Amino acid sequence: MTRNERLEQIMMLLRDGQLVRAQDMAARLGVSERTIWRDMKTLVDYGVPVEGERGLGYVLRRAVALPPLVLSADEMAALQHVLRLAEAHADTRIGTGARSLAAKIRAVMPPEPEEEDESPLAPPGTSG
Repeated sequence: MTRNERLEQIMMLLRDGQLVRAQDMAARLGVSERTIWRDMKTLVDYGVPVEGERGLGYVLRRAVALPPLVLSADEMAALQHVLRLAEAHADTRIGTGARSLAAKIRAVMPPEPEEEDESPLAPPGTSG
């Protein structure tokens, strides 16, 4: 596992807002506690809102913004499918979270293309 992959895994372990001990993260990721301490400092230096200290544990106090993503049409279709499944989940937290996430994604998506078979280079109303 690369360092970046480990930092990503640490973020995944912290995402629920619960206190997580460095000892537990180290065991889960197969590294030393000292490595976790260094990684936590790196995350803080990157601006990740992690709070805590050695011996007590660490917690992610607020939501983290993701960098912009470019999704292929297949990836977008897969994401929409998974969100529809999650929206119908029996656990209301998951359903509510899926609806909120879908709304955030829709807010930044470009408008749907017209259904007409026009050439992308031809002016509207003319055949290409």
